[in-house]
Amino acid sequence: MAAGPTAEPRRRRGLRVRLLAGTVLVAACSIGATAWLSVQSTTGSIRAEQGQNRATVAWIYNQVLAYGATHPGWNEVAPVLADVSRRAGLRIGLTAGNRVPIAGAFGADDPPLPATPTAVVDPLAVDVTLLPDVSDDRIDTRAVGPFRLPPREHVALRREADAEAACMRARGQDAVVAESAAGRPYVRSSVRPASRCDRMPRGNAVVKPVATEASALAILNDYLGSCLKDRSLPASKVRLTAMGGLVPAAAPPDRQAFFDCLGSSRRILLEPYVSPAVLLFISVPAGRQTVVGLPAAGVSEIITAALAVLALTIGVSALLAGRVLRPLKALTAATERMRAGDRATRAEVRAKWEIADLATAFNEMSEHLDRTERQRKDLVSDVSHELRTPLGNIRGWLIAAQDGVAELGPELLASLLEEALVLQHLVDDLQELASADAGRLRLRPEPMDAGALLAQAAAVHPTRLAVETSGNLQLDADPVRLRQAVGNLVVNAVRHTPPDGRITLRGRRAGEEVVIEVEDTGSGIAPEDLPHVFERFWRADRSRSRVTGGRGLGLAIVRHLVEAHHGTVTVTSTLGAGTTFTIRLPAAREET
Repeated sequence: MAAGPTAEPRRRRGLRVRLLAGTVLVAACSIGATAWLSVQSTTGSIRAEQGQNRATVAWIYNQVLAYGATHPGWNEVAPVLADVSRRAGLRIGLTAGNRVPIAGAFGADDPPLPATPTAVVDPLAVDVTLLPDVSDDRIDTRAVGPFRLPPREHVALRREADAEAACMRARGQDAVVAESAAGRPYVRSSVRPASRCDRMPRGNAVVKPVATEASALAILNDYLGSCLKDRSLPASKVRLTAMGGLVPAAAPPDRQAFFDCLGSSRRILLEPYVSPAVLLFISVPAGRQTVVGLPAAGVSEIITAALAVLALTIGVSALLAGRVLRPLKALTAATERMRAGDRATRAEVRAKWEIADLATAFNEMSEHLDRTERQRKDLVSDVSHELRTPLGNIRGWLIAAQDGVAELGPELLASLLEEALVLQHLVDDLQELASADAGRLRLRPEPMDAGALLAQAAAVHPTRLAVETSGNLQLDADPVRLRQAVGNLVVNAVRHTPPDGRITLRGRRAGEEVVIEVEDTGSGIAPEDLPHVFERFWRADRSRSRVTGGRGLGLAIVRHLVEAHHGTVTVTSTLGAGTTFTIRLPAAREET
């Protein structure tokens, strides 16, 4: 007994140490992560300075790509590169595919450019990682080639667009004149204009091309027709929209093949008007230095933060240890009271974290043990009561016969035999329940019809029972055991239904289940008693005898037999109106 008090403080100190060690470890990991993040942020700054920042690279790429999409060569790109380099603060160079310099930072005093190019600049194959909003064919929208309008056609269309916008604004509608990449003016508005102002198509509406556009469309449609013909597809054409887009003149039979051919045809058409693909190099200017390592992350700041986190961790650990030990002490005290025999003990824990789950589990276990102990005592009391009555009758009549008070004739022997049968039934029921509890309840399933079983059960009381069946009621079940379960329910219904009452046996199909119902118009069961009807030796009226109230085992046996068939049994009742027991069993599989 002396070892108990000594061991408890040792465990408590061990738990406190473990909590403290774990929290310090977490804090150390947090500090390491903070330092790592600081270094990563420094590295990110370095990469940004080296031109690897995605936003900056994307901007530079777009500026160079714009030049390539609007010029047939890179001959005059040097001023553009110089301006972009100055604005970005980075070195920029362009080379051909064989690394021959074209323009940019290739002076004698400049350090070599990176070995790996930053991107490939090709107006006919845009890099979607840098410009994700590019069209599906990856052709730069600024590459218009022969579709670009000359001044004369541009001025004429601009005059029409201005007149259209002025008409709309005069009627209180918003209207703005915009231009496509090819220089075609169009009206942009959020409302549908009046019919008198609807002088030219807008947005994605198809337009009548001017001479320049018609010529370019004819060439493009020739390329498109040849491509479709090579794929054994019927010829198809595209038409021009007000915003400069291209749409099919008719619904193509194969949209994927059509747009693949349209993309390749546009590349053939635009190739002479755009610059060829080149390699883009971006690097940090010479002389710029970057601080690398912990100084860049601020060593003093990291040390200060580490000390603050450690101090906070130790304080939190001490507080956490106390909050853990208090509910554990309450659980320990409740356990000792239970060990001393107090089955009704409960652990009063106010914690709202994981220890609350442990306390709840302990309280549920305590309640279960208390309930089990009460059931054990009730079982012993009920069994002894059920045995005492028939044994008392047998003993009394035998003593009377032995003393000569009663004559041991046929009538007395029949009475003694009836009492013996009561004992035999009680023992058989208890043995059956014991087998079910031990998992030794054996079934011999075979194909059977639940409707025939109900008819057999009703034959015992033909004047009081009615049978109603519908649907396929085939089961794979033990007919003897299932007949016993239904018979127990019928006996229970007959016992609690007056002679002028009605008992109905129903069988129906519900999906993959066969439903059996035993409904009576008897006295019913009170709502507070419904949860206990399948308990052993339970009777709604504890004062009722075994003659008027049964042995209290029939419904418990029904539940075990139904569950052994992988089914369920439930009860609904209205006091004074009747009771319905419902058995649900898996239906036999239908052969296909």
